[in-house]
Amino acid sequence: MCDGSRGPGPPRPLGAAVNVLPIVYIRGYAGATAGINSQVDDPFYGFNAGATHVRIDGDGDPSFYQFEGPLLRLVTEHHYQLLVHGDQRRLLDQPGPALPAASIWVHRFYDSAATTFTGPRHENLWRRMEDKLHRAVTADGFNLEHAAEDLYDLIEAVQTRTGAPRVYVVAHSMGGLVARCMMQKVCRTPRQSLDGTSTERRPARELIDKLFTYGTPHGGIVTDLSGVNAAMEVFGPAGSDIFSPPKMYGYLTPGASFGDLPPDGEKWDPRDMPDDVFDVNDIFCLIGTDPTDYGASRAIVGPKSDGLVRIENAYVKGAHRAYVFKSHSGSYGEVNSEEGYQNLRRFLFGRWAVAAFFAGLTADLPNDGTTWQADMRLAIRGLPIVMSEQQAAHWCPIILNKLAASTDSGGGGGEAGDQVDAPVPIVSTFLLEPEPPSPAHTATDRDGLSRYVITLRVYKVVEDRGAFNFRDHIEQVSDWTDSLIVDVGPDEAGTGGAAAWSAWKSDLPGAIDSVPRMPNRLGLSRTAQVNAHVGTLALPSGGRALPIFGDSASLSITVEDRTAIRRNV
Repeated sequence: MCDGSRGPGPPRPLGAAVNVLPIVYIRGYAGATAGINSQVDDPFYGFNAGATHVRIDGDGDPSFYQFEGPLLRLVTEHHYQLLVHGDQRRLLDQPGPALPAASIWVHRFYDSAATTFTGPRHENLWRRMEDKLHRAVTADGFNLEHAAEDLYDLIEAVQTRTGAPRVYVVAHSMGGLVARCMMQKVCRTPRQSLDGTSTERRPARELIDKLFTYGTPHGGIVTDLSGVNAAMEVFGPAGSDIFSPPKMYGYLTPGASFGDLPPDGEKWDPRDMPDDVFDVNDIFCLIGTDPTDYGASRAIVGPKSDGLVRIENAYVKGAHRAYVFKSHSGSYGEVNSEEGYQNLRRFLFGRWAVAAFFAGLTADLPNDGTTWQADMRLAIRGLPIVMSEQQAAHWCPIILNKLAASTDSGGGGGEAGDQVDAPVPIVSTFLLEPEPPSPAHTATDRDGLSRYVITLRVYKVVEDRGAFNFRDHIEQVSDWTDSLIVDVGPDEAGTGGAAAWSAWKSDLPGAIDSVPRMPNRLGLSRTAQVNAHVGTLALPSGGRALPIFGDSASLSITVEDRTAIRRNV
């Protein structure tokens, strides 16, 4: 379903508005050998799984809702092909005609560590029990850097057989670290031949067009128990030491070996992507915020997480992000979610990149224990889900005080502006073009427009000597709330630029869908970036009356036509 469509309609083939590139999937951590053996039995490593939900219908009754899974949706909605033929790697190695670029490939890096592909050994009862215990606590045969090297070879093979210049990489959990190891270390490390010669590898920018991660611990996995953290770093049961933040230095840094720690005094953060490796604008991180629907790890990781990865560790700094109330994995996890798929397809194929920043926040607030917070929800027309939401109830409100104190009021520059509670930007997303109207369609102002809505709910939290002060507090009542509706489309002048129309819901009478196009044309100015535009929108009077905002507070809205920077495919 495209943004602004009246219904799902038939599958829409990929057009000139997007790059038609192969997709490479990388699964997450499977645990010990027993878990690896279970996962390799799935030909698609779990990315073919879907989910079912119960929603409330128009009568208020429970109603069944089915999500088919990301692989099937890419096949049915974007005409991708899932080529297997017994063995995807063997298919790539065979000579023959070019394979389609719109194809999906699964990086089966765990196969080499599985014990199910060999015949059973003749063992006595004691040895069988010993082997079973061994497989439950170890992951013999798995090495993250070897998986990253295999990923490099897989991508080159896909490029060779399809003729595509780059691929899209979609990774869950540890799979994102495999991708980053390839990008940051393998690609910058010459390949050593048996005869002692070395060959330079190609940089990540020449292999990957975009990277999308679900719940990847880009900043490592940290628990509330220091003893567990130390055990994971020192002993690494089932290879879990790869998630220790200091030890990540070894597989993300050229010239380092696993186990090496950052040099003393070096300010190193595993969430950083070096500028000369890859553009963070081509990375999207889906962040789960529901720890309650996951396994036992949620008890030691803590509530501000998806049950395994803490929110502040689930993104690359400066990358696009969406916060979804989903757990790390499982039937109701991030990968098997409508939220995950809709963010994925828009990041890969959407024409419009849009974002919103706060500007003009009051930086000199009194130090009286008052903190101003904002809940945010992002919705896109035509979808049954919220695309991104940051709420105090989900452990991730936007802390406006920190945003105001960052190096710019948009939160885009300094360390303070790149925290989970002051993200960069407030919200960003991608929009698909609406379905073309039928020949019998009567033209309206809505034609060609993609619509998104940002709902903001601002409130204050007062603390006195480290405890909440509820003296003047009114629970669940915000100090200001409103929804900004924005319509985006091509400039009517036909100059190839973007146009946008907006309205605050408080100024809009009636239902939102009764207005085909919002009444206020947003004045957009071109920026230095190719075909990117920016406009400023004043907050309503109710918002400007709050101390954190003031009369100069506004929202900065950016719109970028991604077709204008489409790479050679």
